[in-house]
Amino acid sequence: METRIAIIGIIIENKDSVERLNSILHEYSDYIIGRMGMPYHKRGIHVISVILDAPNNVISALSGKLGMLPNVNIKTVYSKVSKTANE
Repeated sequence: METRIAIIGIIIENKDSVERLNSILHEYSDYIIGRMGMPYHKRGIHVISVILDAPNNVISALSGKLGMLPNVNIKTVYSKVSKTANE
């Protein structure tokens, strides 16, 4: 199975979505290799970056679920290189 590295940038504009967002990220925890989140109190938002090593369909599914959350904006960036699991 081919996997790619991807970064999902997330901006949360309302805390009401945080619990559901964390639940979705937990569903995909096997593919998450790093996560960093910071509140930006001056603007009342939270900024999170999630780094994945996963197949394209998994990255797309996670991005789609996160993007459907209210008051959550996401952008996904994919690496150009993919690798098979045994490389």
